[in-house]
Order: sequence, then structure tokens, then C-alpha cells
Amino acid sequence: MRKQIIRLIMVLCITAIGTVIASPFVQIKSGSFERNNSPYYFMGTNFWQGMNLGAPGLGRRNQLVIELDRMKNLGIKQLRILALSEGPDSAPYRIIPAVQNTPGIMNEDLLKGLDFLLVEMKKRDMTAVVCLANFWPWSGGFAQWVSWADASTIPYPPPHPGGDWGTFQDYSARFYSLPQAVKGQQESVKKIITRINSLSKIPYNEDPTIMSWELANEPRGAKNRKDFLAWISSSAKLIKSLDKNHLVTIGSEGETLNPRDAGNNFVEDHAIAEIDYATIHIWVENWGVYDPKKSNISLPMAVDTMRNYIEDHVNKSKTFKKPVVIEEFGIARDQRSMDPKSSTADRDHYYEAVFKETFRFMNMKGLVPGVNFWAWSGDARPSKPYGSLWKKSDDLLGDPPHEEQGWYGVYGSDTSTLNLIKSYAKKFEIQAKKEIKP
Repeated sequence: MRKQIIRLIMVLCITAIGTVIASPFVQIKSGSFERNNSPYYFMGTNFWQGMNLGAPGLGRRNQLVIELDRMKNLGIKQLRILALSEGPDSAPYRIIPAVQNTPGIMNEDLLKGLDFLLVEMKKRDMTAVVCLANFWPWSGGFAQWVSWADASTIPYPPPHPGGDWGTFQDYSARFYSLPQAVKGQQESVKKIITRINSLSKIPYNEDPTIMSWELANEPRGAKNRKDFLAWISSSAKLIKSLDKNHLVTIGSEGETLNPRDAGNNFVEDHAIAEIDYATIHIWVENWGVYDPKKSNISLPMAVDTMRNYIEDHVNKSKTFKKPVVIEEFGIARDQRSMDPKSSTADRDHYYEAVFKETFRFMNMKGLVPGVNFWAWSGDARPSKPYGSLWKKSDDLLGDPPHEEQGWYGVYGSDTSTLNLIKSYAKKFEIQAKKEIKP
């Protein structure tokens, strides 16, 4: 009898301990994501426009709610969103309005839009990767901080007349070496991390709806790697000092097809202790591998390139033993049409290939626990003629303002693509449930 009582007490203790350990926050356990003591695998999308749609006074909250419901019904449970953008609103190729038109002065309406977005996501049991900066100029980003710091003129890349990507990249990477710029940007980050949601009254650093903080969208070291690494380390340490609950990631695209020019080192960048997991971005058309007008030849090459890119980075991640998320990938509609009624057969083929690779590595102890396609457009549509750049009166599609609208977005009417997304979201959920320990 005494032994039975002891066993019962032990079982109760173990159960109680398990209850205490279980956390609503996404955590890293055994090299992958876990939430509430269960594997956390996800189908996700990029939805940077969510904050802007949720801002009071813009009249688009109803649209935001519709889009979240539609994504939830598809099994999408993770959104990569934007929390900071920089003006001035008069600058070209920008998301407007910006969170900051002047350093340190925040647009409270936009932050209330972020509050609303997070509250609505929580209702649907979604999580967010919250991006805090941008290497590229479409949300202001590092280049704007450089311009604010030294009053220099931003050398905009294409489609700006005479624009050059290399020149812009070197300019943006100056950010890491300008103490005034870094300090200003990090002060803005502090305000976001410590913000109290105006609707839920929950501090951001205590909200399980947030999965992770992302230092920036596609930050590159370029010719400034030493200061780049110092910025990664100091920014991650700052966030960890303010927030003990959430994960931190860089927002890296990985080692692109021209890694020497990008100035990224996947292993070295992600080996920094305060970085919890790695990310990669795959852009076969932007890299010149895929030509949608010659898909019969280039689509197989695009798939092979994608597979090799994922496998290479997953293998490298074993060095620092952190999971890898495919947080950006996209491909044009067939024949590079911007018409929402155009075929998506080639795109569907590519999407399925990416999802299959995700699932393959997900089955390997969650080495790749999730994927975010670029991007969700839903009911938003480009203005005619199709293929024009974004204008103030246009819908927010997910394509950044400097790119042709309708290029990479997934519409709510893209039935075959949506069916693929839903199918693999279900596979991911089933796989997670299989791995739950009794």
C-alpha cells in the first residue's frame, strides 16, 4: 500500500511539473519549436501590411478581419508582420503612412493598428514574427536612418532612374557604423518591445501571440561585416534584456547566390548566442534562375535550385544546432501575368515543391519547423493597367511599393494555390500531433 501511495505521489508530481513547464510562448526545445509542450510546426505567410490595415481611421479593419478569417480557415497560423517603418511619407517607393516620419516620434494610429492586429490574431490562435527594421528602402529602413544621421541623399536602387543595387547596398550597410543611426533605431525597438497593447492591456513582451522578434528584413553585411556582426549581437542582447519570453532571429535571407556581394555568412551570423533560430529566403526569379516566360525550361531549374538552397542551409545549421525557417519564397503567376484571373499552374508546381521540402525536413526532428510564402493579398487587387508600381490610393497587396503590384501575391480567388496551402497546413498539423509525447 505504501509503495502504491509513493507511486501516486510521483505521478502527481510529474504531472504538476509538466503543467508548470508548459508555456504558451513558442520556445526552442530539442532543436525545434515547441509550444505548450507540443511541437510547433506551421504554415505561414508574409503579411507586412497588417499593421497598416488595422490602423484606425484608414477604414480597412473590416478587410483585415476578413483576411485573418480566410487565412485561419486555410490552416495558416503564423504571420510575418512589420512593426516599424520610417518616413518621410513624401519619399519615393515607400509604405505610407510611416510609423516614424521623424526619429523617435511615433504615429500612434499605426501602433494602434498593430495592437488591433495582434488582438485579432490571438482570437484565431495565430502567432507573429514581428520585424523591426529593413535593409531595403520600401519601409524606410537602414537607409533612412543613415540619411537622418548624416543628412546624405539616399541612392535609391531600381526602379529609380539610374539606380544601382550595389550602390544602394553599400549605402544601407553604412548604418552599422553610424552610432547615431544605430542608437536611434534601437531606441525605437525599445518602444515596441515595451509597448502595452492599447486594447488588450497586455505588454508586448508578455504576449504569447508574438512568436519572435526579428532584427530586420534581409540585413546584409555587404562590405561592413565587422560592424554588422556587432549590430546583430548588440540588438539581440538589447531585446533579450527587455524580454525574457520571446525568441529572437536575424531575418537573414541566408547565403544568396552571390554571398560575397551580400556579405552574409550563415553559420557565423547565426552562431551568435542570443539568436534563437535561423531563416532563409528563396527568390529564384530575382536570382535570374527562373524565367516565367520560359517555364518549360527554367521551372525544373528553379525547383532544383530551391532544393539545393534549402539542403545546403539545413546542413550548415547543424553546426550551430538551431532550426531553420523558410520565411520568404515566391514565384510569379504563369507567364509573369499580373492579372488576377491568370493561370497559376507553374506557381502551384513550385509551391508544392517547396512545401514538400519543408515537410521532408520537418520529419527530421523538426529541422525546418515552418514556412512563410510571400505574400498574402487576399481580396486586395492591383490597379490597372496591371504591373504598375504602388500608389497611395491603391490596395496593399503584399508586394512592396517599388515592385510591380500583383507580382508575387496570393489572392483569395486563387483556388488551386489555396487548396495546396490548406493541404500542406493539414500535413504539418498531423505531423506535429504524431510527435506529441504521451
